[in-house]
Amino acid sequence: MPKRFLQVVLNIPLNQSFTYLDCENPDEKSRVGFRADLKFGNRRMTGFIVSESETLPADCPVEESKIRPILRVLDEEPLFDAEIIELARWISHYYLCSVGEAISSMLPGGKRESDAGGFSFLEETPDTKARTLSEEQAKAVEEILKIRNSELGIRNDGGDVSPSLQPPSVFSATPSAGCGSGTAFTETRSKLASQVLPLTGRSLPSNAPNLHYLYGATGTGKTEVFMQVCERLLAQEKGVIYLVPEIGLTPQVTQAVVSRFGNTVAVLHSGLTPSQKLSEWRRILNREARIVIGARSAVFAPVPDLGMIIIDEEHDGSYKSGNTPRYHARQVAMYRCAKKKIPLLMGSATPSVEAWNMMKTGGIMRHTLTRRLAGGAMPQVKCVNLTGLSIEGAISPVLQKEIESTLAEKRQTILFLNRRGFTHFFRCNSCGFELKCKNCSVSLTFHKAEKRLRCHYCGYSVSPPQSCPECGSLDVGYSGFGTEFIENEVKAKFPNARIVRVDTDSVSHKGELTEKIDAFKKGEYDIMLGTQMVAKGLNFPNLKLVGVILADTGLHMPDFRAAERTFSLITQVAGRAGRFFPDGKVLVQTYCPDSAPIAYAVAGKTEEFYESEIQTREMLNFPPFARILRMVFRAPSEPQAIAGANGAAAILHQILRGVQVSSNPNALKMQEAAKHTEILGPAECPLSKIAANYRQQIILRGSSISLLQYMAHTFAKNYKAPGEVYIEYDVDPVSLL
Repeated sequence: MPKRFLQVVLNIPLNQSFTYLDCENPDEKSRVGFRADLKFGNRRMTGFIVSESETLPADCPVEESKIRPILRVLDEEPLFDAEIIELARWISHYYLCSVGEAISSMLPGGKRESDAGGFSFLEETPDTKARTLSEEQAKAVEEILKIRNSELGIRNDGGDVSPSLQPPSVFSATPSAGCGSGTAFTETRSKLASQVLPLTGRSLPSNAPNLHYLYGATGTGKTEVFMQVCERLLAQEKGVIYLVPEIGLTPQVTQAVVSRFGNTVAVLHSGLTPSQKLSEWRRILNREARIVIGARSAVFAPVPDLGMIIIDEEHDGSYKSGNTPRYHARQVAMYRCAKKKIPLLMGSATPSVEAWNMMKTGGIMRHTLTRRLAGGAMPQVKCVNLTGLSIEGAISPVLQKEIESTLAEKRQTILFLNRRGFTHFFRCNSCGFELKCKNCSVSLTFHKAEKRLRCHYCGYSVSPPQSCPECGSLDVGYSGFGTEFIENEVKAKFPNARIVRVDTDSVSHKGELTEKIDAFKKGEYDIMLGTQMVAKGLNFPNLKLVGVILADTGLHMPDFRAAERTFSLITQVAGRAGRFFPDGKVLVQTYCPDSAPIAYAVAGKTEEFYESEIQTREMLNFPPFARILRMVFRAPSEPQAIAGANGAAAILHQILRGVQVSSNPNALKMQEAAKHTEILGPAECPLSKIAANYRQQIILRGSSISLLQYMAHTFAKNYKAPGEVYIEYDVDPVSLL
């Protein structure tokens, strides 16, 4: 008997499925995994069919005669399978969105397939030339694959491993653990190491984690290790997902992967049209493409026989989605790898603090590369202290002199500006003192309109002091400048230099970024000015000098990750210089040469930076020692946003009290976690108004992510937001702006 009733989910914030009748289906083919064109109320929408039945579901609130049929099925073959549906349900639970919103963000939007212009590799022949690896690289490849193969019962020489030698999967805990804190990145598994896992009945070997980290400075050959691992997995007929941050980095990595593997590669990135994405997705489903390379959404690729997920530049903020569902590709990759019992391989020169902490506690296996392979030495890094210097504009005399001598040698310069950052922070020009919040240890931001310094975490505010509280000097003020300002200054100071600017404002059309970077590589420009994009893994053979215009801008953002980001950016930018020549130089201009992230980055003291940052985070109870869930209340008028946030805070306090006094014997774990859970705010967001919407935030912080999710789920179910208030939920936020 044909299955007439279809359960369809839609890309709307209602976490439920809707029942529709099937349209003509002469072949009686299953409809699960197809997209359907349908009417929802008066709107025409695309729905995703997640299940089907012969009879009307018992919980359907509408009688059979009133159920509408779908208008048509949009696909000839299914576009998603049971694994994608299960993953969408997990994302819906973990990141507090609807299943329809989750599936919609995972799938390509195109209706008809079309060739992926510029990325059609069918003519490409793979480059079969074997690469010789350094001893360190070869060791890393063997260690990463050894653990994977011993789990699968494959020896590296092709034989079998006896079952008794196979270590149990690191994540063989019950699947539901994924919804709570089981796969939580920031909760270490050192505690688990001695415990017995529920499914295997064996204790977990702490020496065989399924999470690997390839750590090494820029230029030590991490990409080649990733490539060799891909080659070995392809030989075992396994597929690989290879994630790279935003497409800015990808042309170089893509070219490397494509020249190596030819038409077995599919590229998923934001430059493709929906139809091109759809055709790449089909190539993956049909096993034509076995290696998928792309930015964060490629983590959802439906690769058959997936053998590993690789995350390059794991620390990068672009792996976190800024729209609903606000997923983190790393967390999704961990969940997928745990479910499939396959390894996750991450790599970076500047790991996130969470990853570093897990390497330290044994939750992630670390593989270190120390040798720069292109022959270049690590560059000479020097600090230029701007305090007390009277400079006109942004370029100090020291930096100007270095640029002049670099131009004279016909070598190239990159000037880097971390433009994202608050220019309005209070500092003393005599001693460099900064005013921070007494509760949050976050820089206070000056609000011109109300003439107050305000903390954007807890709402604490203070009148701006007339003199420095530290040294009594009257020479106090607020500082900062932007890219266009610097471009004009560089043109005035170096009239004969050929200058190119690379930032989101100056790169408008598709492919322009690649054109500019290629032109710089070929030596068509002398000086490149750029923001974050320049810090990504780009190689320039003729580059000698890198100047960081102002290292402090990111440091003063009211965000607990400010120090980590500042350290990472200086280290990454410094890694660009001297990659091919031993005489690379990096000059870092700063008002705070003694602040930990800048001092450690300039001295190349990576281990020391992470140790001090981990201590600070533990003291202040920020990740990885606590979990955070952020709620943002947006409304067209400020009173509406404030009322919405205040009402929500009252309800959240009630929910938390309810957990604390619960007599349910099953809730003991939650009760324990509730003792260490706090509700911060409501307070105004640091960016208090975006796109004509006023923003207020509440931050839930505690030891258990499951409890924070429970509070938010319970709240969402019982709270009706006033009129025009919209609520954003962000689990494990990367930025708190």
